[in-house]
Amino acid sequence: MQLNQAVSVRLSQLLQEKSMTQYQLFMKSGVPKSTINNVIRGNYTTMKLSILHELCQGLGISLSTFFTSPVFDEENLDP
Repeated sequence: MQLNQAVSVRLSQLLQEKSMTQYQLFMKSGVPKSTINNVIRGNYTTMKLSILHELCQGLGISLSTFFTSPVFDEENLDP
């Protein structure tokens, strides 16, 4: 799996765990809805860490919590 796909999967998981919609995340994080949608769809091949940080703030988690997931295990990511 590509890294952008792993970010997409993890963000989708967290939204589901927190019973949040993309709109609610937009309201809490300030990240535009179109950006959130593009991240979830895996349309970004690169992403600014600042955007990911804002998304994490909207989710009420830290960056380390975001990356604490099996989807980011090295054996699950393409080189």
